[in-house]
Amino acid sequence: MEGDKASPGETSSVRHCRPDVSDPSSSLETDKNAQLTMEHKRKKLINVLVLGFSFMLIFTAFQTCGNVQETVLSSRNATSNENGYTSQSIIYGVFSVSSITASSVVALLGPRLSMVIGGAIYSLYVAMFIEPMTWSFYTSSVSIGAAAAVLWTAQGTCLTLNSDSTTMARNTGIFWALLQCSFLLGNLHVYISWQGKTHILDSDRRVLFIVLTIICASGALLLLIIRRIPNTTGGPSLEGSILVDKPAWSGFAEAKQALRNSVRLFFTRHMLLLSVCIAYTGLQLTFFTGVYGTCLGATNHLANAKSLIGLSGILIGIGEITGGALFGVVSQWLKRCRTRLNHSAVVVLGLLTHLTAFVLVFLNLPPEAPIAGGIGTDKLSYLHPSVAVALLCSFLLGFGDSCYNTQLYNVLGNCYASDSAPAFAIFKFVQSIMASIAFFYSNYLFLQWQLLILGVVAILGAMSFILAETFAAHLEPLTAVMFTN
Repeated sequence: MEGDKASPGETSSVRHCRPDVSDPSSSLETDKNAQLTMEHKRKKLINVLVLGFSFMLIFTAFQTCGNVQETVLSSRNATSNENGYTSQSIIYGVFSVSSITASSVVALLGPRLSMVIGGAIYSLYVAMFIEPMTWSFYTSSVSIGAAAAVLWTAQGTCLTLNSDSTTMARNTGIFWALLQCSFLLGNLHVYISWQGKTHILDSDRRVLFIVLTIICASGALLLLIIRRIPNTTGGPSLEGSILVDKPAWSGFAEAKQALRNSVRLFFTRHMLLLSVCIAYTGLQLTFFTGVYGTCLGATNHLANAKSLIGLSGILIGIGEITGGALFGVVSQWLKRCRTRLNHSAVVVLGLLTHLTAFVLVFLNLPPEAPIAGGIGTDKLSYLHPSVAVALLCSFLLGFGDSCYNTQLYNVLGNCYASDSAPAFAIFKFVQSIMASIAFFYSNYLFLQWQLLILGVVAILGAMSFILAETFAAHLEPLTAVMFTN
């Protein structure tokens, strides 16, 4: 009937307000999609945790090895030709060169398989110290340098694929805190077992490195647990295509493109600015993982100097863990308050922390300590060597390092989320080549000159990071260059 018909406006209003009962399955479908999204987020978090625990085990072995190897080798008989600084210089030199093609290898094999193979080579390197010989010592140094480039590029890719803009800071903090736990276990063994020792026996070395080899191999195997995360958007599954290990023939095109992307990305203004800050992380990596522990072990005025190497490593780890956990928690709290974490402010905090540590190290330890060898030195600096000051410096070195690295990971993961492997390959290329240079000059330079180099580059690195953050909006689009044929 005419009078019963609603006007077009009324019909539209009624239809808009009336619940849609024509498709009762729509709400169930929405609930199902929400549950799938939550499940995928949970799996991604589990992947990040597995990644962190795996690297914690692998680098429990490697970090402890780097911390004590110069002391261990200098305690062997005088006819041995192995030199810890030279080995580390070779490792990071090969690392830097291999980083050029590392993203291609990751594209070819997939991150999971790349990390498992890299972890296995780390295990072989640590096992070599059970009975080191000159040929195996330097051969394994070359091998682990190549493996490290692939391992870390794959790690950066895996972390990015299991994160998004809302979880990158949290996941970076979680991974960083777990990774830096690697400073605790091995160094705790060194601290306890080397108490009162002035000379490291072959039996001490064998026990330590057998334990470290088992730990490292366990970490490599744990990486196999990382799971594939399917895409729920209906488009191509980035996670599905790269986290699953694929046949070699299917990845050559991606490998070639990844190499091209790495070269192009390196010469963008944003990456060149960040590279100065990355270069500093390579120099200070050398100092706190290899040089500082050697300096403590060679300072004869410090009580239980050899054992102090292990305790120093533990304090470095506590500083790293504190920084990683702090910035991960703070960034999430700021997101809830709708405030963005100021990356530059954190880097400046790291700069001030490190400059304080460098001044204290200069005053506390003798200049000859880095090159004193197994016999150590009885000379003094401006202060009588203090264990308390030495351990405070260890904590400051670790905390400052976490300030720089967590923010660099955040920036790279967010800016280059669409294709992260080239960005992280460049990060490791610049960092490792500077670490190689630093380990080389550590054979020759007194402590004060090494600290001067670190201080100058730390300031330049912080300034370049601030410029990269401040003027990022005025630079060329960060990812456009990576997809230009």
